[in-house]
Amino acid sequence: MIVGSVTTKASSQAQFNGVHCTLTIETFPSSVAVMRIEGTDIGEFGDAPMLELQRFLAGSEPIHLFIDAREVRGASIEVSGEWAEWLRVHKVKLHTISMLTGSRLIEVTADFVRRFAELQGIMRIYSHPVDFDIALAESLP
Repeated sequence: MIVGSVTTKASSQAQFNGVHCTLTIETFPSSVAVMRIEGTDIGEFGDAPMLELQRFLAGSEPIHLFIDAREVRGASIEVSGEWAEWLRVHKVKLHTISMLTGSRLIEVTADFVRRFAELQGIMRIYSHPVDFDIALAESLP
């Protein structure tokens, strides 16, 4: 399932490839993690991406998590619920969460996650890529 894992001084990256979805997590020493998702997330990676993020959370101060979902076509209700629960449990280690959505369906799903995980104060949902990209660029060293 993990196709590749690369570590440099500037960042570390793990990639998960499946039949329906590709998910990449890149972490930076500046307490920033970027998760990029493409396709339809039906849960084929299990909890592997969550465990990857947990490893990063364990060794850092609260992080800025950026979720780039501009290329997501859909996510199952089960997957959305699992991520919402994971975010709720780990929110003390999340300084901010910024999520870029690529469609109205994903925007509604992101809002569900924000409400269910009680992240109203720390989660921002973007619908314009330029705004998201600027926020990400400003958070990186």
